[in-house]
Amino acid sequence: MGGCFPCTRAPKTDDKDRIPPTSDKSKPKSSLDLKKQSSLKEKQQISSSGSGRIAAQTFTFRELAFVTRNFRADCLLGEGGFGRVYKGRLESSNQIVAIKQLDRNGLQGNREFLVEVLMLSLLHHPNLVNLIGYCADGDQRLLVYEYMPLGSLEDHLHDPSPDKKRLDWSTRMKIAAGAAKGLEYLHDKASPPVIYRDLKCSNILLDEEYNPKLSDFGLAKLGPVGDNTHVSTRVMGTYGYCAPEYAMTGQLTLKSDVYSFGVVLLELITGRRAIDISRSQGEHNLVAWARPLFRDRRKFSQMADPMLQGQYPSRGLYQALAVAAMCLQEQPSMRPLIADVVTALSYLASQTHNPRNQSNQNIFHLEAPGSPQARLDTETRPSSGSERERSWGSK
Repeated sequence: MGGCFPCTRAPKTDDKDRIPPTSDKSKPKSSLDLKKQSSLKEKQQISSSGSGRIAAQTFTFRELAFVTRNFRADCLLGEGGFGRVYKGRLESSNQIVAIKQLDRNGLQGNREFLVEVLMLSLLHHPNLVNLIGYCADGDQRLLVYEYMPLGSLEDHLHDPSPDKKRLDWSTRMKIAAGAAKGLEYLHDKASPPVIYRDLKCSNILLDEEYNPKLSDFGLAKLGPVGDNTHVSTRVMGTYGYCAPEYAMTGQLTLKSDVYSFGVVLLELITGRRAIDISRSQGEHNLVAWARPLFRDRRKFSQMADPMLQGQYPSRGLYQALAVAAMCLQEQPSMRPLIADVVTALSYLASQTHNPRNQSNQNIFHLEAPGSPQARLDTETRPSSGSERERSWGSK
């Protein structure tokens, strides 16, 4: 549940990413008046967007303070750069919910709050977290989500408590396939397409059956439409997950999300963090560590998470690594469409591990031993509706 920060030291900002200042200069206003005006303006923006299709409820701060027992410590679920998340039960519906209270001095500001409310109110999919409502009282900003009982993928993969079982291979592929389906909905089904921009393990939440849901849409952006190949924006995200071309130029494409997904998939396979300074020199950055290993098939088994204790299908490991290698191509045009990734991972998630049966057809292979470049050969191609080819060159 960690927060987000600029991927570069000196991010550029543009006017589109800023909340316009109020234009009423007739008389000076008190701080309280300005807070009330800002709160009212946000509510009007939320209500007027989407042609009246906003389904999220509005809550008062008093209501949410009551259901969290005044934000007591024993209701705390997690904490990050954005603020804290509490568990509560709504009086009206008796539903258990997760309530994110944004830090008024934190990294997630008014714009990110508004974007998240709008995005999750208008986008609905089994692999996206469900937004129930929000609160914009004075300077208080809170978001109310469906409660995800198993917490985040990071909790299970990197910070497991003693009572949590380690993720087995089948569960990891199930999580990867579900997260990819969430991205596919944003890229191929939403109109205009949506670039998630902050895919990472802490933003993938799990229900009681380990079904994944993408959460935290404060950095999401509407993708390019028409003849546009990218959208230009300030560089935001989490270090270790940002696509290299986006970090360098600020030009954001759907393939930027595919790169971030490749990092998450590599974390699922290896059990390593995207960035881990506790490891030896040369192994701090997961992608940099993995690139030379992609070139030698004999070293693939060294990349499997030791916590799996060898309980994985060798062919499945090779195939999953091939998908990760494709997603992590430095050239965006070489990365696959997310629909192809869904096809590949859905196949892997459907396979049961039987050590005595390794005769499954190899549907992926690395194209050249000396290069991480990979080619996707699927037995079943996606339907034409998801095969939207785009040109990803610079303007």
